[in-house]
Amino acid sequence: MGAAALDLAWLAAGRFDGFWESNLKPWDVAAGMLLVKEAGGFVTDFRGGDRAMERNEFLAANDALHSRLHKLVAGALR
Repeated sequence: MGAAALDLAWLAAGRFDGFWESNLKPWDVAAGMLLVKEAGGFVTDFRGGDRAMERNEFLAANDALHSRLHKLVAGALR
């Protein structure tokens, strides 16, 4: 939709199943990351680490989907 914060808010609300994008600024994702985490979801970098802001890699999903999505994205990076 063009707004990462909105995409993450929809993920937190259950409208989206997963989200990944790179090269975003902190102000593009900070509020959405908080919403996802408060809703019980996970936000990591593409490798599954906790350095999403540092690497400018954002992968978010619920607990059931995150590990699968992480493996797909990490595998595509090889």
